[in-house]
Amino acid sequence: MSPAPLRLLLCIALCGCIIAAGCSIPGGQQPEIVSGLSGDLVVHFIDVGQGDSILLQFRDKTMLIDAGERGMGERVVAYLESQGVKQIDVVVATHAHSDHIGGLATVISAFPVGRFVDAGQAHPSATYENLLALVEERGIPYTAAERGQAIALDPDLEVLVFNPAVQPIGDINEDSVVLKATYGDISYLFTGDAGKPAEESMAAAGLDLDADVLKVGHHASRYASSAAFLSAVSPAISVIFVGEGNDYGHPHEEVLERLRAAGSRVYRTDLDGTVVVATDGRTLAVTAGGAPAATVTPAAATPAMTPTMTATTPATTAPSPGVSITGLDLRDEVVTVTNAGAAAVNLTGWTITDEGARNTYTFPVFALDAGAGVTVHSGAGNETAADLYWGRESPVWNNDGDTATLADANGTTVSILEG
Repeated sequence: MSPAPLRLLLCIALCGCIIAAGCSIPGGQQPEIVSGLSGDLVVHFIDVGQGDSILLQFRDKTMLIDAGERGMGERVVAYLESQGVKQIDVVVATHAHSDHIGGLATVISAFPVGRFVDAGQAHPSATYENLLALVEERGIPYTAAERGQAIALDPDLEVLVFNPAVQPIGDINEDSVVLKATYGDISYLFTGDAGKPAEESMAAAGLDLDADVLKVGHHASRYASSAAFLSAVSPAISVIFVGEGNDYGHPHEEVLERLRAAGSRVYRTDLDGTVVVATDGRTLAVTAGGAPAATVTPAAATPAMTPTMTATTPATTAPSPGVSITGLDLRDEVVTVTNAGAAAVNLTGWTITDEGARNTYTFPVFALDAGAGVTVHSGAGNETAADLYWGRESPVWNNDGDTATLADANGTTVSILEG
């Protein structure tokens, strides 16, 4: 972790204050005040006015979700630099509206980026089209998010895609990328501009929506954060991205009332500035506007549930007898992996290595449908659902004979093929 987050955590540990009287978490239990908090996961809800921008830091890994309007790009860059960020492992664009993606081009131009993830929903705006062009120009691997995928940052941090569904709703807001990040006993739910239809879709899919920290959907518009959704999430802390005096009337009072009824402690960027919520996997510490606000232990959580996925989404990252290497073309530098099983398999974090493990390819956020195959090319190219690219400038495979080994995310060998 960079020095800045460490200083933040030390400040929290020394200066935590008592939560305001009357603030409680669902179930009637008051949060327990703790001291001496240290933690690996620090989430920054960056004040970008009427827009969203979230920096997630986990040990030496980083993920950025949105970057506000175009004029906020430099502010986000400056904030990331102040936190010691040198590169961004994953950039997520929740959806194509400018108050979420306008500043991303500036950020992507300022930092090396390992992967770009968005909702994969076409949008005719020049801002979105120019952003995709920049991603392609810089050779950043692209992934269209889909329910059931996992984003691999660190083995100890689970990041799952809850939205959009396999069959999108068909609305730019409702098909926002929704992510749930879990470290130890603590979960964060990041909702983009998802509203009630998306909330109902996630609930109907049987997803475990329970989370300790909620990024409130759609700037606390009345069309999001239904009572049923908040009951399922039961957040101890809620953060609203909203600009002071905005023309939309956000946050709507009925949403604030629903959040209060859910027992959540609410932070707003128009009143509190940038909000930072850190965790060691057991407790939460909050700072707002640069000053420590609270250190809390959420109520005892129920055991995490594995999200229920449809038949076309990955249910596990464990080895599957149906997944194997079915082709190794040494001259054309292509490896083919096929899923002959009856269910999709999440290949995120799986690897392909050559003989002697001199070269290793790691699968990005990727699910291989039942009965489908994917080819992994050694060179560069535009990735699709059936073709992935290693991005190597020199050959990987020995034309005189080589061996390809496929291993799952835990390093267990799944398949070997000699060519």
